[in-house]
Order: sequence, then C-alpha cells, then structure tokens
Amino acid sequence: MTEYEKRAVCPVCPHHCSLKEGQYGRCRARKNEKGTIICVNYGRITALALDPVEKKPLRHFFPGSMILSAGSYGCNLSCPFCQNYQISMAGSEEKETAHYVTDEAAAGVPDFREITPEELAELAEDLRGRGNIGVAFTYNEPLVGYEFVRDTARLVQERGMKNVLVTNGTAELPVLEEILPYIDAMNIDLKGYTRDYYRKLGGDLDTVKAFIKRAAKVCHVELTTLIVPGENDSMEEMEQQAGWIAGVDPDIVLHVTRFFPRYRMTDRKATDVELIYRLRDAAGKYLKHVYTGNC
Repeated sequence: MTEYEKRAVCPVCPHHCSLKEGQYGRCRARKNEKGTIICVNYGRITALALDPVEKKPLRHFFPGSMILSAGSYGCNLSCPFCQNYQISMAGSEEKETAHYVTDEAAAGVPDFREITPEELAELAEDLRGRGNIGVAFTYNEPLVGYEFVRDTARLVQERGMKNVLVTNGTAELPVLEEILPYIDAMNIDLKGYTRDYYRKLGGDLDTVKAFIKRAAKVCHVELTTLIVPGENDSMEEMEQQAGWIAGVDPDIVLHVTRFFPRYRMTDRKATDVELIYRLRDAAGKYLKHVYTGNC
C-alpha cells in the first residue's frame, strides 16, 4: 500500500468519514487528497443575497438590519424536508447509498462562483450604505467548509462588522472553537429532542446539544425547530426540549416553525397552525422568548 492509498478520517463532524484517496465525504464538501482531508467547497459560492436579519431567523440581534448572506454547497445531514436541497443535498439523488464518490460530477457539485475571503469581506463593507451589518454564512451547512467561514469572518470582524452563522450544529467542538472568536450570533437548528429522530436525519442529538451549550457561552444564540407532523410534534417532547434549553439559558430565543411539504417529504400536509401556537405556548412555560415561523 502506497502512502496515498491509506484512508484518512475527516474530523469535522460525528460521521468521521473514513476516505480513500480521492473520495468525497458524506457532505460532498470534503475529500481525501494525497492523504489529507481538504475542503473542496472553499470559496465556492452558490447563493449570495442581502437579506433582512430576521430571515436567518434572528429576532433579537440587530433587528431591522440587513445582512449579506452567502452559501456554498454540501451538508452532513439528510433531512427529507430540506428547503435548500438543490445546493445542500447536491448529488444525493444519484448516490443515495454510496456517499463516497471520487469525482465532482458524481458528487453533483452545483453551479458556483469563486470568491476569496477578502472579496466577500470587501463586498460586505461596500454594502454598509444599504444597511448591511456583516456576513451570514447560511443556505447550505456552513461548517462542512468551516475554513472559509473562519477566514472570511476574521476579515469581516477586522472591518468592524458582524458575523452570523446559520447551522445545524452537527460539528465537533474543536471546529466550533476555531470559528467562535469571530462569530457574533448563530441560529442553530435543533431538529427535535429525541435521539431516534436525529438518527433518521443522519445526525446526533448529543453533538448538537454540546454545540449549543458551548456556543451560548460566548455569542448570541437563537434556535429553530421545524415541526414535522408525526415526527417531533408532541407537547411532551417540546416541553422536554424547552426545559433543557432553559437549563442552558432561559433567554435563548426559540423559533417554532411550521413545516411545508418539500423535497422528499411531499406526502404530508403542512403543520396545523393551531398546533404551532400550542407548541409555542408549551415552550413558553420555560423560555422567555418563543416565536412562531411560517404561520
């Protein structure tokens, strides 16, 4: 076996993909190149827009402001209801079970434009006159390409602007520590509050809880839970979840959001609006700030 035939293990998330030379990981944003795991989506932008900060969603972080939102491609979860599946789930249609492909065509890499951290930071600064406060890393899962987040956020911070991360929180703590010095606010998806549900989505509840606890110590954190009928819609689960969040910090904002049929989950109706309101009220027994979304 040659040096480059050895497997390399990706350390970014709990999947710890063990990759042969040239193979892409589950997220399709990282690969083994000559025995080293590299970030292949670095600087590859698939979506770029100036959004209201409330769309992230963030309700208690510079309300009324705009923020330059940038996304790449790839994700380390497999949510069947993904709203941005064209970029986050690139390649998954063709490679349902074989995550570890060896070329970009098989990985389903979408169209992108290349941009450097310096260019993105400069663009953010140029947009100050339109109310822009910084950069939000969003649309796909930003942490599968955390190196670009880190490098860009550092430059944005040097310009006196803000950095926002919109993430599923499915990353190991050493990755979080690399970016935390530069992140001002996060919206973290807390998909539900059972290990079984997280396994269905290809994730790990304990990893996300550890991520939330650490992030909440040093930056503004808001959480979003998408309520999927028949999956995570019980009052008991919401009360357990809200109780845990309150134990971290009762001031953490929770967004209880309505599901609409998307991607591979078009067999279910949208979540009942009244149920969303009841779940909001249940969470409100424990948390000071609970909002509804998509209602």
